[in-house]
Amino acid sequence: MTRPSLQHAALPLCLLAVWLVLQGTFAPGEIMLGLALSVALVRAAAPLRPRHAFPRRPGVMLALLGRVLLDIMHSNLMVARLIWSRPGRQPSPGFIRIPLTLRDPNALAALACIITSTPGTVWVDLSDDHVLTLHVLDLRDESAWGRTIRQHYESRLKEIFECTP
Repeated sequence: MTRPSLQHAALPLCLLAVWLVLQGTFAPGEIMLGLALSVALVRAAAPLRPRHAFPRRPGVMLALLGRVLLDIMHSNLMVARLIWSRPGRQPSPGFIRIPLTLRDPNALAALACIITSTPGTVWVDLSDDHVLTLHVLDLRDESAWGRTIRQHYESRLKEIFECTP
């Protein structure tokens, strides 16, 4: 049996604080009820939480961060250009499906954040067989999008989250 630590007590204590603020009292009965509810809720929700991430390769993380920042800036410029510079040209939105080999839930969450942070793209779905569905504002070349996702993001996220020590 492991000893509870401050790290394990942080979430129940935060929930207790929210409970007490919402109740507007610090009565002993409310403190006991809030503590019991917060501990019960944290225990009940524990199976729903993803496993802890153990990212590795800080150099790859920095390279990924740089790539993401460049892609976000580039995408901002392309969306602005599409909207403002070419009033006669209509975007050609569409959905694309990209098979992924990425399996780590934390890496998939990071990929979802990257994609949804990039203007002009929206993460729509990840099927059970790990096929990503994206909506793209101006879909001209599906294969280029697939290459970008796999080479710029998926390969680096695999190195960071799925490499063996």
